[in-house]
Amino acid sequence: MTAADWLNRSVSLLAGDKKAPKAAGEPAAKKAVAQDALPAGRSTRERLEATLRQKEEALSPRVLRRTLQELQAIVDPRVSEVEGGRRAMGVAGWYAKAAPNERRDMWLLMSEQFVADAQKTKLAQAQFAAAVGTPDEAVAEVRYRRATVSPRRRLLQRFSAFPEGIRFLVDLRADMLPYLKADRRLQALDVEMEYMFSTWFDVGFLELRRISWDSPASLIEKLIKYEAVHDIKSWSDVKNRLDSDRRCYGFFHPRLPDDPLIFVEVALVDEMSDCITPLLDESADAADLGKATTAIFYSISNTQAGLRGVSFGDSLIKRVVETLKEEFPRLKTFATLSPIPGFRSWLNKNAAAMIEKLDEKSLAALGRAVGFEPPTAGHFLGATDDVLALPEKSPVRLTLLRCAAHYLGQAMDDGKPVDAVAKFHLGNGARVERLNWAGDPSAKGVKQSYGLMVNYLYDLKRLDKHRLLLSQGKVPVSGDIEDLYI
Repeated sequence: MTAADWLNRSVSLLAGDKKAPKAAGEPAAKKAVAQDALPAGRSTRERLEATLRQKEEALSPRVLRRTLQELQAIVDPRVSEVEGGRRAMGVAGWYAKAAPNERRDMWLLMSEQFVADAQKTKLAQAQFAAAVGTPDEAVAEVRYRRATVSPRRRLLQRFSAFPEGIRFLVDLRADMLPYLKADRRLQALDVEMEYMFSTWFDVGFLELRRISWDSPASLIEKLIKYEAVHDIKSWSDVKNRLDSDRRCYGFFHPRLPDDPLIFVEVALVDEMSDCITPLLDESADAADLGKATTAIFYSISNTQAGLRGVSFGDSLIKRVVETLKEEFPRLKTFATLSPIPGFRSWLNKNAAAMIEKLDEKSLAALGRAVGFEPPTAGHFLGATDDVLALPEKSPVRLTLLRCAAHYLGQAMDDGKPVDAVAKFHLGNGARVERLNWAGDPSAKGVKQSYGLMVNYLYDLKRLDKHRLLLSQGKVPVSGDIEDLYI
């Protein structure tokens, strides 16, 4: 009987008082709800020494001990990489059939039971400290670093050895992420996985591939599934995004050849776009590529939740820019047309503070516009209910634009931009170039940012300068954005 068979039989026998196992592909949101109902309870160390399980525990102490033995067998120094990978594949087979709370027990074992030897680490640290400044310093440092490496890392390496191992680990971490806040014991495993993934998914190992209408249907279906910025509504919609005047590129890993890790959608146009609607218009004619001078990145989507914390976007944009310049030498401008997803929720909390910053003339104009002087945050926000109908010279509209400029260019959290999309593009060396009124008039766009969108400009000669400014706590912005500052 294989380890996986034993585990399956044991779990079945001992699961009489539990609900039937849920499907392996259960949505993370449902798992998170289940986790919220589970107290942290006993540590795996306490449970391994116990006889009976407590009510909230999925695996009995006996099955938990057996599961730990199966995990330890994977990293047994006496077995080969091939045999270790085979054993890991058996445990992965059990995991695929396990219920969410049973999976959680395996995560806890991996997180709590595969730690570095404290005594060896302490001794190596002392030896390194004693060797500082001597010819043995470098060797002592290496020994210290080796002593701090946990068996958990070796366990992950063995799981990665079988053909579907990388896919298994990425999905495992995606399963685990919704539980991290509720159970800090899992954080050691999460940090270890993020570190390993950062190595395995280094951009040097990734392949940039164009995704076109001629790509396999299964790949195009994944674009529809993973598109996170502007939902793809139909096959004609996706065909429009892959038309002759468009480009779509993704990063692929050799162990996940059919899944883009991240992809970007690009429109080739003759000027910087100020509205997403024409770009998504399925009935619009394709632009003349001979006149294209501008590449607009209008959607960037990560596809693997399990790779959270592993950054591809910077390298993806650079590689795509290089590829586009080779194909279209006339391209001079590279910019985004980006959402401002956090703006409305931020303004709801900060409207009063923004109004206080207005000069007397602007405050009076806003008061007259909302019918109350001096205007309060409630009056201002109430006047934005039908935001798209505001005339161009409306003080409410101007104040919204000024607040958005402040949000993107001056609102910081621990030295970094508050807005997640701004943080991404500014971290890549872009600058805030232009705010676009009614850039996204969809219900989603209005809900997120009153319909506002922003262009981030990738000035290829100033990327490093912009990163330096950002590291100094200064957001690089255009003169038009500065003029809007309150």
